[in-house]
Amino acid sequence: MEKKESIDHQLRATWQAVAKMYNEQAVTHNSTMSTAFVLLNIDKEKGTPSTALGPLMGMEPTSLSRILKSMEEKGAICREKNPDDGRSVMIKLTDYGKEMRKISRGHVIQFNQTVRDNVSEKDLEGFFKVTTTINKLIADREIYAKSNKKAV
Repeated sequence: MEKKESIDHQLRATWQAVAKMYNEQAVTHNSTMSTAFVLLNIDKEKGTPSTALGPLMGMEPTSLSRILKSMEEKGAICREKNPDDGRSVMIKLTDYGKEMRKISRGHVIQFNQTVRDNVSEKDLEGFFKVTTTINKLIADREIYAKSNKKAV
């Protein structure tokens, strides 16, 4: 199978291009795409429990911990006791974090609008349908279900 025909290659290559593009924008604000992603997933008014952030973003706890530490050092977030559960911590945006979130959100909106301006609504519907199906096949463990049964 040629690379251009491989679904996983196209997904990976496209995501790498998107990540590179976002990182190029983030670096102009002394940030990273990962930091921007975290900023966008923290409730800007109430904050978000630290235990909810990882699963919300599909990120491993160790990676998230490093990013949160860096964000705290830069003054983008602060940690407060969770008023609903004294055992957990709320991650809250500082004023600087809210400003950085606004900038990050603007870049995401600009990316989405530019793609929408250049791709038909029908093609976008197909894209979302395909990616939803791929995610469902993976979540339902259907990709290798037949080959795993043969191996037993």
